[in-house]
Amino acid sequence: MHSPLFADLVVLLLVSIGVLFVSHQVRAPGIIAFLVSGLLLGPHGLGLVSAVHEVEQLAEIGVILLLFTIGLEFSLADLLRMRRVVLLGGALQILGVTGVVAGAAVAAGISTNEAIFLGMIASLSSTAVVLRLFQERAEVDAPHGRVSLGILVCQDLMIVPMILLIPVLAGGSGSLGSALAGFAVKTVAALVGVVVLARFVVPQLLHKVVQTRNRDLFLLTVVTVCLTTAWAAGEAGMSLPLGAFLAGLLISESQYSHQALADILPFRDLFASFFFISIGMLLDVGLIADNPVPLAATVVGLLAVKTVAAGVATAAVGGSLATVAMTGLALSQVGEFSFVLAGTGIAAGLLTETAYNWFVAASVITMGLTPFLIRLGGPLAAGLQRIPVLDRLVGGDLVQDPSGHTSKLSGHVIIVGFSVNGRNVAHAARLGGIPHVAVDMNPTLVQSAREDGYEVVYGDATRKAFLEYLGIERAHAVVVAISDASSTRQVTALARSMNSACTIVARTREVEEVEALLELGANFAIPEELETSIEIVARLLASYLIPRAEMDAFISELRAGQYQMFRSLAVTSDLADLRQTLTDVEIQTLRVAEGSALAGRALNETVLRNVYGVSVVAVRRNGSMIPNPGGEQVVLAGDLLVLLGLAEEIVAVTPLIRGDIEASPGLEAGVAGG
Repeated sequence: MHSPLFADLVVLLLVSIGVLFVSHQVRAPGIIAFLVSGLLLGPHGLGLVSAVHEVEQLAEIGVILLLFTIGLEFSLADLLRMRRVVLLGGALQILGVTGVVAGAAVAAGISTNEAIFLGMIASLSSTAVVLRLFQERAEVDAPHGRVSLGILVCQDLMIVPMILLIPVLAGGSGSLGSALAGFAVKTVAALVGVVVLARFVVPQLLHKVVQTRNRDLFLLTVVTVCLTTAWAAGEAGMSLPLGAFLAGLLISESQYSHQALADILPFRDLFASFFFISIGMLLDVGLIADNPVPLAATVVGLLAVKTVAAGVATAAVGGSLATVAMTGLALSQVGEFSFVLAGTGIAAGLLTETAYNWFVAASVITMGLTPFLIRLGGPLAAGLQRIPVLDRLVGGDLVQDPSGHTSKLSGHVIIVGFSVNGRNVAHAARLGGIPHVAVDMNPTLVQSAREDGYEVVYGDATRKAFLEYLGIERAHAVVVAISDASSTRQVTALARSMNSACTIVARTREVEEVEALLELGANFAIPEELETSIEIVARLLASYLIPRAEMDAFISELRAGQYQMFRSLAVTSDLADLRQTLTDVEIQTLRVAEGSALAGRALNETVLRNVYGVSVVAVRRNGSMIPNPGGEQVVLAGDLLVLLGLAEEIVAVTPLIRGDIEASPGLEAGVAGG
């Protein structure tokens, strides 16, 4: 005889697969599919699943694993850098929502204590929903992702004090002060324990496990660390998911965190789906049908209050308008831990059963709307930036550049983002003597980079006034090297609107995003996944001893086919237009080496065109451009030749220009025009 839970799981998975397939066809978010599945399966739908409590237990494992993987992608240093967001931003968000909701409830005739309780449960947001969406959008490391996580961590920490406050609000006796003091001591002890374990215990433990070369033992150890830490946090009075996040931080300090993340991801995704399904089971369609207008008003009110509160909190910790908009919308829903508090409130007499059902319905609807609201973050930020007052007030100081260096720049490169990509671009520009300035929103990173001698300023490149300060009208190029897709689009569009002639190179994660960036004005969009695949292909061909010239020709063809555009640096806007018209040719720049046979010769004395088939369309010398050079133009060592030709022709002529081969026969008998 099979367990009823087994049959329920089979039905749950079958229904979820069908709904998820349909949602994929109509391009609806996956979270919506799981919520709909829960609605169909639950007691207020078709009632196909009876083991609702067991499903909720599986759902809790999903939330634990979700927070664990977030912790794996962070570090203790990251958490310390977020302390201002956690302490100040989180406190402002909770107090703001609690105060507004409590005030509205008192105005509606509800007692003060009950109103404060309603404000508390409304202040919490859904850690599972927000972080799942940010992971899908690859925005956990974006500014709004970091701020959202910091505020969510604060909310998780405040759950226990809220629970301790419930008996006081209900009129019971008890020493709230001693309970809070005990919780504070346990919390500090837990954090100290995490630091000690992360530095001295867990990395050594994992090293010993890895030496056994037993993958099952490694996976079992990782899961044990996760669940044990979560359990210990629960015993200390914190939430289980917060404990799982701390467990992720433990392993993140070791060199094995990436393998741990890869092993856990399949389990996380499976159990996280149970969480969203269990939330859908709570939704009472009958209540919605009987009270559509009042419930809609409640949902709109909650979304508005929470969006504004989170936005104000974000602005208070120095977030830009884009970060304010994205964070506000991301944290606008009511969270899963609010259901725990609400259940405790019913037992204490602070919440009636009817009010609880209303609250659950409104909360689940706000969760379902979150994927769509997050998509509105970019357009909302763009709209807010058009309001001069907000653009001046939000985001702290417009810029922090003590040197005043940017006012002197002209023909320079603006580098937006100073992580690995931005730093590499700045390093190359410094070596090449190219004037440049970089910008980043991380003040710690900016300070460190300035100490290393880089020209980096703190500021928000999505703001028009800030780009003006960086001299966008005088800039030769803009490199957008940030990981936030929404901000990348905003910077690209704004930079193009302010400088129609500059070259814009934008970084993106996926090939699918290239077309949108090109339409916004980028000259080149560099997708990381394509460049990674090209590097893999290059290494593979090299291992088979494929000649370098053939490899270069193949890779050039691969790039041209994937991008349907050219990847080399444009010299002028006319050349950029030429690239779009001549889709079968390459435009490349090559530097003439000291030992090159071309050095010291006029173009009409070379065989670049009649032997190799390439034309010199421009020469760059000592920072000056010589466009459309005549045949009498002498080529000097150190010149940058801008060549036009087929990919294989440019590959063939490269050794001659670099001095790797002697002059070709007939070099003296060149053809005019080069």
